[in-house]
Amino acid sequence: MDTFDNLENANQAPADPFALFSNWMAQAEAREPNDPNAMALSTVDADGMPSVRMVLLKDYDERGFVFYTNGHSRKGDALNANPVAGFCIHWKSLRRQIRAEGRVERVSETESDEYFHSRSRESQLAAAASDQSRPLDHYSALETRVKTLEALYDGTMDIPRPAHWGGYRIIPSRIEFWQDGPHRMHHRVVYTRDGDIWVRSMLYP
Repeated sequence: MDTFDNLENANQAPADPFALFSNWMAQAEAREPNDPNAMALSTVDADGMPSVRMVLLKDYDERGFVFYTNGHSRKGDALNANPVAGFCIHWKSLRRQIRAEGRVERVSETESDEYFHSRSRESQLAAAASDQSRPLDHYSALETRVKTLEALYDGTMDIPRPAHWGGYRIIPSRIEFWQDGPHRMHHRVVYTRDGDIWVRSMLYP
């Protein structure tokens, strides 16, 4: 069951939350006009201050959900201090959203290299040139950095990935699926991890 329209109890929901996530994502990719993999990512810094921003979900499987960023960015600093995160994906066209939260780990160097070099050469240069989240006095300074690296790696298709740039995997302990219902009679199914088992339950809207 990939829709909750006739869902009477949690046991009628799919047992595997990742299978349900994949199904909903496939439907979103077919209907959402822009970035169906966009998600609001929340982190908490060393002082306990939360911060949220939009990022792109780049991979997912039974291990978790992967995004990529500069490890020296504000989110990178927060994840270094508190390796936990949450996200929300909202698909307006489908009237659905998914929330998840859990601990965070870095993906392997190989995975980071593969993704970095799957990007356009221009995007690789921009990522290597940026001191993400740090003060920038003039936009031209960033453009100069990109041009400098472009000249340095002239004739090279793959730019070396900066060591501080890479992927992070959210290993969820909780995943919630929300589907809009008439008159605010929404459907909510939450999966919580109990060891290797996912426990399903329904929530009041």
